[in-house]
Amino acid sequence: MAIRKEGPLSGDRKIVISRTIDAPRDVVFRAWTEPDRVSRWWGPKGFTSPINKIDLRVGGKYLTSMRSPDGHMFWSTGVYKEIVPNERLVLTDSFADEKGNIVPASYYGMTGEFPLESTIVITFEEHEGKTRMTMTYPDIKGIADEHRKNMMQGWNEQFDKLEADLSCGTDVKAEPGKPEIVITRTFDAPRDVVFRTFMDPKLIPEWWGPRGYTTMVDRMDVKPGGSFRYVQKDPKGKEFVFNGKYAEIVPEKRVVSTFIYETMGHGHEVTETVTFEEVGGRTTMVDRSLFGSVEARDELLSTGMSEGACDSINRFSDLIGSVRKRQK
Repeated sequence: MAIRKEGPLSGDRKIVISRTIDAPRDVVFRAWTEPDRVSRWWGPKGFTSPINKIDLRVGGKYLTSMRSPDGHMFWSTGVYKEIVPNERLVLTDSFADEKGNIVPASYYGMTGEFPLESTIVITFEEHEGKTRMTMTYPDIKGIADEHRKNMMQGWNEQFDKLEADLSCGTDVKAEPGKPEIVITRTFDAPRDVVFRTFMDPKLIPEWWGPRGYTTMVDRMDVKPGGSFRYVQKDPKGKEFVFNGKYAEIVPEKRVVSTFIYETMGHGHEVTETVTFEEVGGRTTMVDRSLFGSVEARDELLSTGMSEGACDSINRFSDLIGSVRKRQK
């Protein structure tokens, strides 16, 4: 990651942020221009983006939302000035209300002389098989350095989420307005190996959860009507507890269960359906989690669930490779 911010003495106070992302250029471009993909990363750490509308054409408008951890909604809007697919976007940026009307920064309690409209430029370049993404935000005269610093932090936290999402190798999809999260990953292993690894209580501690976390299986009775309970700890020793019951188990094909994040309360029950499909010796696993409401889904996303799921599935993929070596 490279960040450049020239100080006041240079006469240029633009914010320029560049990231080299381990993903094809067209994928990074789509992350900026498709509503469901924008929802996966838009907003600083802990924020979610439940509603995004994009009319991708020169002169077309967009409306994006950010929901803070305490439930406050923030909106922004703008117009596309230039679109060069996979290469360049130029768009205006303004604070807005939920209907897309431009509002001053004071609408959200911000002080300083923010302009009603700014112009952002995003470029996408191939760089050593990856994508170099650069965003240039104009010099906003009249705002305090503290606000500028907060803007840089917010953009960088957003790009952390974007980079984690696109470098993951796992598709984590949370479409606006739908109370579900769909995680898809293809493994270079036959279905029986993937299924057995996924359902083995002895192997859960080796992959379940982000790297650096430890997971203990309190119980895992693998049968219809059976239950499971996992106790997880982060590197600082903070504890997180999860439980659920198996409703259906079709060996090597499908597992349906409930899933409750105890730490967030029993009102957050999820119905989780995991399917396994093999094609040409490779297995695609689709994990579909259905929530009671969009709000419940977004609350879980705000905890960093997407990043955690990516890390966990990557650990699972590594474990499958180890399991296959043990079998040889």
